[in-house]
Amino acid sequence: MVADIGYGVIFIAFLVALYSVGAAIYGDRTKSAGWVESARRAMLLLWPLISISAAALIYLLVTNHFEVSFVYEVISRDMPTYLKITAWWGGQAGSLVFWSWLMSAFASLVTLRKWDRDREFLPWVIVVTSLTTAFFLALVVFYENPFAEFWRGPDGKLIADASGNAIKSMFAPMLNASLAIPTDGNGLNPFLRNPGMIIHPPMLYLGFVSFVIPFAFAIAALITGRTDDRWIRITRRWTLWAWLFLSCGLVLGSRWAYDVLGWGGFWGWDPVEIAALMPWLTGTAFLHSVMIQEKRGMLKQWNMLLIILTYALVIFGTFLTRSGILSSVHAFAESAIGPAFFTFIGITFVGSIALLIYRWPDLRGETEMKSMLSREALFLLNNLLFISVLVVCFWGVVFPIISEIFTGQKVTVGPPFYQTATGPLFAGLMLLMGVAPLSAWGHSSLKTLGRAIWKSVIAALVITIFLFFTYTANPIALVAFFLVAMVILVTLQEFWRGTAARMKAQSENAFTAFWRLVGRDRRRYGGYVIHLSMMLMAIGILGINLFQIQTQGTVPVNSSLSLGGYTVKYDSVAQFPGPDGQQVTRAVVSVYQGNNYLGDLYPRIDYYPTEKQNMTIPGDRPTLKDDLYIILVDWQPTSTNGATFKIFVNPLVNWLWIGAIIFLFGIIFAAWPDRDAERVPARSHHIHQPDANQTGAAD
Repeated sequence: MVADIGYGVIFIAFLVALYSVGAAIYGDRTKSAGWVESARRAMLLLWPLISISAAALIYLLVTNHFEVSFVYEVISRDMPTYLKITAWWGGQAGSLVFWSWLMSAFASLVTLRKWDRDREFLPWVIVVTSLTTAFFLALVVFYENPFAEFWRGPDGKLIADASGNAIKSMFAPMLNASLAIPTDGNGLNPFLRNPGMIIHPPMLYLGFVSFVIPFAFAIAALITGRTDDRWIRITRRWTLWAWLFLSCGLVLGSRWAYDVLGWGGFWGWDPVEIAALMPWLTGTAFLHSVMIQEKRGMLKQWNMLLIILTYALVIFGTFLTRSGILSSVHAFAESAIGPAFFTFIGITFVGSIALLIYRWPDLRGETEMKSMLSREALFLLNNLLFISVLVVCFWGVVFPIISEIFTGQKVTVGPPFYQTATGPLFAGLMLLMGVAPLSAWGHSSLKTLGRAIWKSVIAALVITIFLFFTYTANPIALVAFFLVAMVILVTLQEFWRGTAARMKAQSENAFTAFWRLVGRDRRRYGGYVIHLSMMLMAIGILGINLFQIQTQGTVPVNSSLSLGGYTVKYDSVAQFPGPDGQQVTRAVVSVYQGNNYLGDLYPRIDYYPTEKQNMTIPGDRPTLKDDLYIILVDWQPTSTNGATFKIFVNPLVNWLWIGAIIFLFGIIFAAWPDRDAERVPARSHHIHQPDANQTGAAD
């Protein structure tokens, strides 16, 4: 009964989404405010409808309704309640419902804003958001039904198609079938039985869904002929929050991989990791280039292209994860939804580009770029570097697919390709982080930039020379550390210059001047905080990638392994049942540095009998200098055979996590509303001039 209600409501939501699209288009074409309002109210109805369906699915998961095929696939009786709830987005069908639920929530929020000045945008924002929601609901209704039940035929066999979706109950009596209720389920993949499951996937989904909103406004601007920057100002904070969510999802995924996958790293250039990174790259480029449009009235065409690419990559990344065409620890099983996804991506991307081409002449910049060292020129170069990284990532992901299609051979594009190809590009981005803040809008010269940056360059050189004599002679590391030091010093210099100027002009003390300086321009100084945090993250990335050392060995009890100044002594091993029904094998090792005892670590192996799969949980000892990371590879029950350990020393890696925390704080700070911010009028260059009250200050 509950399953039928869940499926019925999701089907109704699909019809409501289609109605919303049709009513919005008809209302705009006929200039009927009533039809547009009807479309808006239909879209507002989507979230409560999908919430009812989601609540039904959660109920089925929590109460162990294994007659529902999705429940059977993703949970087992021994799982704790919180993991049963997170299994909602841990499986293919449930994740599509979750995606639709978030999309409907964001669409509802955006339509609750005041539309007095932007009434012409409303129907087309409804069309884009409702059409996207309708597509994901269609996948649930026609391909991946999480409410499908198992039925047993007269011969005792389960009646289900190849994808595991059972026939609906309305047809069961015709076939003399009866409901089949398994005693237990398959259980969630052990890799997903982690507290990270609570927050990491939702953050990625939130980032993906949030980027649909600025795309919807961009399409609305193209359709209505609004060529000013009004759509950018409306969606500025939506874009920042989307970037926050997606960044948070990437960081949490990296930490999850470091803690759970047991390979001593945080980023493996896995295809699904890259699928989430690609819209982040275009979104980051977009956040930089929209400032040029706001300040100088330039790059209107480019900004439209960037947001179209971001939306396309959001859908493309979702497609890669759920189609089953990629081999990845993150990917879902093979599914029939691949062609539908590919078709939707093709139609929306081609349609968006066609619309952009149609409006291309009307999106010309209001000014020309006159200096290659101006801030707008450096921001554009920043964009090109981000797009270059995107091209590398996109090619690395699709090349194995293309190769298999045309040659029948599976190939793998591994980390060396990405590291070699993107390393110089990331170095260029770091250089621009140090130079761009010192350039001026409109015109800059080498002389003015040199005068502004020389102190930071000399200080960075001194730091690099010190590192050469005390830490490393690796030339790649020295160049990278020089860039890191330069960016940090330039950014701190910008904070000091602004504070000192305010102290002089307003006669304020240093603390008051600093507080009011950053409070009155959150966007700018939040960006500087992000730059600082990214340099701290770069230190951690450089440390683990360039200086990681490892060893592996089998030792009996009371024997030891040594690595990087650490001595690891194997003390004991024990087996006991875990809280989630797993069998835990946990070793106790003592860690020494020289003769100093530093403490015990507890690497372990968790075996899940239902899934017949091991999970390796490392023991690690983090410091600012390095991270001692120990994996229990294997063990024997007698002390003579001993246990096998793999040990990593990961220098500086914890600066990555420190920088990530500051990074997230910087985004929140930049996105927080400026209470005292001056409201800058939007430019009014339209094909169809609206009334005066439809232009005005930024939201």
